[in-house]
Amino acid sequence: MVPRETSVEPEPPVAAELFGDRLELARSYAADLGNRGEELGLIGPLELPRLWTRHVVNSALLAPLLTGSVADVGSGAGLPGIPLAIARPDVRLVLIEPMERRVAWLEEQRDRLGLSNVEVVRARAEEAPYPRAFDQVTARAVGALSKLIPLTARLVRPGGELLLLKGAAVQDEARKAEKVIAKWRLSNVRVDELGTGMATEGTRVFRATVS
Repeated sequence: MVPRETSVEPEPPVAAELFGDRLELARSYAADLGNRGEELGLIGPLELPRLWTRHVVNSALLAPLLTGSVADVGSGAGLPGIPLAIARPDVRLVLIEPMERRVAWLEEQRDRLGLSNVEVVRARAEEAPYPRAFDQVTARAVGALSKLIPLTARLVRPGGELLLLKGAAVQDEARKAEKVIAKWRLSNVRVDELGTGMATEGTRVFRATVS
């Protein structure tokens, strides 16, 4: 049997560019997620060969856009919240997750990595006690925009921003969510490509200002 650690994707050179002098923290998080993530039900076995590129680096691409206080809805394994907290120690992140075992994992990673800018809250997004509280709200792999926007926009202060990491179908999702976008009075709606020109798989972020 091939040892588990050999099945985890090697760290790509772009990680140093994204994490800078905090790269060792990113390495520690990626190693723990690679070693224990499948066992804990945080990631599937098919994710191990692309753990860095598809998940850790992919999440960190959002880091330059962050400001102030940020909520990560449905944080799960800590994606994108933990990589963002590592890359941006100047930004306060609240990781919102309803499942107890995932909350335990997030708290463990926060404490083990010494991420003093992270708070972990066990709550469903629609019940999180932070109405209109954050400068920005992000989410990754949580659901289609038509359902995700109501869960996240309620947490954003007036004039704040949604930063929702999405896949290749984001434009189609946005079209299907036009009524929801109008209902929540979102403006400056656009999709930005992140990672262009970098030696990694890019990602897409749905961005919108909340009135």
